[in-house]
Amino acid sequence: MFALGLLLLGCSQLAFAKVVEYNWSIDWVNRNPDGAFPRPVIGINGEWPCPQIDVDLGDHLVVTIYNNLGNESTGLHWHGLNQYGHATMDGSAGTAQCPVPPNSSFTYSFPINQTGSYWYHSHTQGQYPDGLRGPLIVHDPNFPYHFDEEITMTFSDWYHEEMPTLLNYYQSTADVNNNSIQSGQAPIPVAGLINDSQNNTIKVLPNKTYLIHMIDMANFPGVAVWFEGHNFTAVGVDGVYTEKYYMGAEMLRLAPAQRWDILITTKNDTSKNFVIFTTLDVNMLFPPLGIPTIKGWNGNATAWLVYDEAKPLPPQKTFYSFSFFDEVNNLIPYDRMPLLEPVDRRIEMTLDNATFDGITRFTINNITYLPQRVPSLYTALTVGNYSTDPVVYGVNANPFVLQYGEIIEVVVNNKHENLHPMHLHGHQYQVLQRGFPDTGGVWDGVYDANVSATPVRRDTVMLNKNSSSVWRFKADNPGVWLFHCHIEYHITSGLVATIVEAPDYLGGLKVPADHIAACKKYGMSYEGNAGANTKDSLDVSLQVTAANASAFSPNYG
Repeated sequence: MFALGLLLLGCSQLAFAKVVEYNWSIDWVNRNPDGAFPRPVIGINGEWPCPQIDVDLGDHLVVTIYNNLGNESTGLHWHGLNQYGHATMDGSAGTAQCPVPPNSSFTYSFPINQTGSYWYHSHTQGQYPDGLRGPLIVHDPNFPYHFDEEITMTFSDWYHEEMPTLLNYYQSTADVNNNSIQSGQAPIPVAGLINDSQNNTIKVLPNKTYLIHMIDMANFPGVAVWFEGHNFTAVGVDGVYTEKYYMGAEMLRLAPAQRWDILITTKNDTSKNFVIFTTLDVNMLFPPLGIPTIKGWNGNATAWLVYDEAKPLPPQKTFYSFSFFDEVNNLIPYDRMPLLEPVDRRIEMTLDNATFDGITRFTINNITYLPQRVPSLYTALTVGNYSTDPVVYGVNANPFVLQYGEIIEVVVNNKHENLHPMHLHGHQYQVLQRGFPDTGGVWDGVYDANVSATPVRRDTVMLNKNSSSVWRFKADNPGVWLFHCHIEYHITSGLVATIVEAPDYLGGLKVPADHIAACKKYGMSYEGNAGANTKDSLDVSLQVTAANASAFSPNYG
C-alpha cells in the first residue's frame, strides 16, 4: 500500500507538470532608471526591466533566445539552478557553451527540480550590468510556511557608461577620472536601484503575510536593506529553505547574486505608509579602493510599502552605521542536512593579484583565468579518457578535476582588501565558517568551535577582506562548473577557477545542434583540448595563456 501511495503521488506530480516556453528577442532599448538621462540597455522583446520567469516545481523550462543586439554576442545563465544532468544548459560562455553571436538563436531546455528564488543573467562580455537580467521564481505547492501573497524585490547598481567602456578602462592603463571611473580601479556605480527603478512603491494589504523574494542583481557592491516598522522572518537563502528565524528589524546585507526569502506580516491598519531603505555597501567601494568618496555620491535607494495610496509617502531615512545579520552562524536548513564528512579531498584557493603588461588582474593560486579556444565542457566531452587529466583544459582555465562522489572541502583564502561574493555553479555548498575581516587572509587549519552539525547552504557567500571561509559539497553533479567572484569586473579580470566534476560520468551528455551552430557562427571550436587539438589531447601548445593572449579584453566572461 505504501509503495502504491508513492506511485500515485509521483503520477500526480507528473500530471500537473507543464512545459513553460519563452521566445525572446534580446535587443537594445533606451531607459532612464535613475532619472539622469536615457541610455541604451539590453532588454527582452523591446521591454526593460526584463520579465520575471514564474515556474512550478516539476515544470520543464524552454527559452529560445534570438540575438538581435547587432554588436555583441550574448547568452543566459540560470543562476542557482544546478542543471543536474543538463550541464550544457548552464549558460556560462566559454565553459558550458560558445557565445551566441548576433543574428543567431539558441535554446535552453531543462527540467525544474529546485524551488525558491533564482535569477537569469548574461554570462557574456560583462553584459548583465547593462540590463540583461531578471528574476526566476520556482513556486512550491508544498511550501513549508504559510503566506498569503508573494512579492519579488530586486536590488542593483547603475552606471551611466555601458560596460564595454567601463571594462576597457578597468582592464587598461588609461587614466580616466570622473564621477564613475577611477584611474586603475573598478568603476563606481552612480546609483542604486530597487526593481530596476527608484522611488518604487509596493502595494500591500493589512493583516497579510507576504513571502518576499529578495534578489541582488548588482554588478559590484552589495546592498543593505531595512524595512521601517516591520519585523521579518528568514525562511530561505539561495534556493535553500531554512527553519524560521525571527530577525525582528535587523538590517540585511545581500551580496551580489545572493537571494533571501523572508516573511513579513503587515499591520492591521492603513493609517500610514512605510519606507524600505536600501544603500549600496560603501565598504566595498571607496575604502578598499583607497580613493576618497566622490562628492555628492549617493548610493541610497528608497521604496515604500504602501497601505493607502492617498496617504503621503514618508521621507527617506539616513543611517550612519550598519550592523548586519550573520546567516552562517544562525540559519539552519529546513531539511537539516548533516555536515558532510569525512572529507575526501581538500582544495585551497588563495585569492590574490598580479600585474601583466601594466594591467592588474586577479589570481587564484597565482593563476589568472583566461577562457580557452574550446568551451571546457566541450573539451570534457570530446577528449575521451583524457577528460580526467587537468592538462587538457589549459593552465589558465585554472581547472580542478573532481572524482564522482568525493566529499570536497574548499578553503578560500582572501588576501585582498576587498570583499568578494564567491559563487559556485552547479551546487549549493555547506558553509562551515567565515572568518572576520582582517584576520590574516589565510586559514590556519583550525575549525571554529561553533561549526554547525547542519550548516547553512548557499551558492554565493560574501568573503570578508583579508580573511577566509571553509565550505563542503559532494561531487555528485557531473559537469564543468565555474567558481568565481560575482563582481563582474573581477570575473573579467581573472578571479575564476574551473571545477571539472566527474567528467568520466558525462558519456551520455550530448551537445544540441543549435549550440554547435552557435560555435561555428561565432568562429570558436567545439571539440578538442584547450588549444582545439583533436588529434593529440595532451598537446596543448595552442592553449590561451597570459603569454599569448592578444589582450585581456572580455570576449566573454
